Amino acid sequence: MLKEKLILASRSLRRHEILTAVGWEFEAIAADIDETRFTADDAVSYVKRLARTKAETIAEKFPDRLVIGADTVVVIDGEILGQPRDDDDARRMLRLLSGKWHDVLTGVALMRAGQVVVEHETTRVRFSEMSADEIDWYVATSEPRGKAGAYGIQGSAALFIKEIQGDYFNVVGLPVRLVFELSRRIM
Repeated sequence: MLKEKLILASRSLRRHEILTAVGWEFEAIAADIDETRFTADDAVSYVKRLARTKAETIAEKFPDRLVIGADTVVVIDGEILGQPRDDDDARRMLRLLSGKWHDVLTGVALMRAGQVVVEHETTRVRFSEMSADEIDWYVATSEPRGKAGAYGIQGSAALFIKEIQGDYFNVVGLPVRLVFELSRRIM
């Protein structure tokens, strides 16, 4: 449906896999930005701001190309979980998620020729109870590294996902349906 080659402002392998799966041609150019969360940022404003900043950073170099920026976080009990700092932080996050519902939010920004559209997607996910041994096993797989909330639904964490409400691809890292809808608005 998209006939032009996109630029994905990301180094995320999951986002690469999703775009490849739907058959969109793209090249990936990582946007190295400051991802510091401002005190006033709630989760939605935070992911939308980062997605827009990523898109703007790359669009400055390629103003006539369609650029996609995205950022994903997990939110549980009001706490925003990004990527774990280390294995202990991953264990902490997984203990928080165990047996509970949480939200996965992804901000998406599309930009071309000074036009920008920015939205977000929210998906609810419920983990089953995880024992300390199961958490240790999962962390030892190294899968939690580099993933918001310390898990990848498309990998071994699927063993612990009890239910989801919403867009599966959003949990993986890119709500492709939303990207397609936004692309219609900016074409």
